[in-house]
Amino acid sequence: MEYRKLGQSDIIVSELAFGAWAIGGWMWGGADSKDAIKAIETAIDYGMTTIDTAAVYGFGLSEELTGKAVKGKRTKIQILTKFGLTWNEKKGEFYFSSQDNSGKPVDIYRYSSKETVISDCDLSLKRLGTDYIDLYQIHWADPTTPVSETMEALEILMTKGKIRAGAVCNYSKELMEEAGKTFPIASNQVPYSMVNRGIEKEVVPYCIEKNIGILAYSPLQRGLLTGKIKKDHKFNDGDTRPNTSYYKEPNLSNIIQFTEKLKKIADERKVTTSQLVLNWTLQQPGITCALAGARNAAQVLENVKATDFHLTNDEIGRINNHLSELKLETKL
Repeated sequence: MEYRKLGQSDIIVSELAFGAWAIGGWMWGGADSKDAIKAIETAIDYGMTTIDTAAVYGFGLSEELTGKAVKGKRTKIQILTKFGLTWNEKKGEFYFSSQDNSGKPVDIYRYSSKETVISDCDLSLKRLGTDYIDLYQIHWADPTTPVSETMEALEILMTKGKIRAGAVCNYSKELMEEAGKTFPIASNQVPYSMVNRGIEKEVVPYCIEKNIGILAYSPLQRGLLTGKIKKDHKFNDGDTRPNTSYYKEPNLSNIIQFTEKLKKIADERKVTTSQLVLNWTLQQPGITCALAGARNAAQVLENVKATDFHLTNDEIGRINNHLSELKLETKL
């Protein structure tokens, strides 16, 4: 496992981070809390010291489980969490309607006023059982609040010692430029996978130019690039993956065929398809860290082995050739 400096901050992250979205259960069809805690503990034991969570994951549950798992290990790990999605108040811009883990309807809003960011940080600190957060990130841009106001809140939190660095998620180049006028963001966390490479056009070049770290989330496209998902896969109630474009036809069949080609390369390497995909992601320009979610220790152990080898230029070329042949419907 390599450890990399995050942009211009003094945060050092493991190249592979534990993505704690799934352990919150929300939008993943539930999760087992004991398995989740064991998964995080295993990740830390094997060098995956960076844990990425968010207040909205499980509506606080993911942060609470993370706090329990890292107890007594705080100085060994980096906690990354997010703010900006609220479910308790109807403020800001309506995002979408969902259900909590009990099946109760809940509306999600994007809201990041200065007062809310500061108060939400205190709530996250309490759930995490810590007195500081290594990296505090706005989850999604709030069009009802000036970017400068949100960035001012991060500056205040840094001054108070409640966060070590501030960052953004899902920001375009233009939004990063606007944020940078007020606050030096450490990184941008964005979706990036073999089948979702939209950031390569503007976000990646800008981040490289300005020395802003890139945290790539969903590198396995929510499990689809593991090669384990088949057309007859049964999803639990509340799992939103079947509603995404990648899980709909003809994309689903085309991606499954693509993963079968990847498996041949993976077999030659004596690694799994997941490990091959994660390793490819880590070698892409500008990528500081890739987030790999896991619900249990076994999945963690598979993920961490993705850093035990280095794909050759020839292997990357073969993968990219297969990618060039992949046909996806962008509008479904």
